[in-house]
Amino acid sequence: MVTEEMLQQFRLSGSRVRVLRDADPANDILGIVVAWDEETVLLRKINRKLVKLSREYRYEAGTVEKA
Repeated sequence: MVTEEMLQQFRLSGSRVRVLRDADPANDILGIVVAWDEETVLLRKINRKLVKLSREYRYEAGTVEKA
């Protein structure tokens, strides 16, 4: 589970975060942390849509990869 300190650091830096939901990289979500509570995290994706995700997923600093 992602910690409060990590989420605060991601939010303040404004950098992109990669959310690893399973073993398939195609299912990863790239976005900016907007808000969170005890169970969920709100991310703004690149296309400006908001998505609400569980805090149980793995969160790491994101990079833009070109295929």
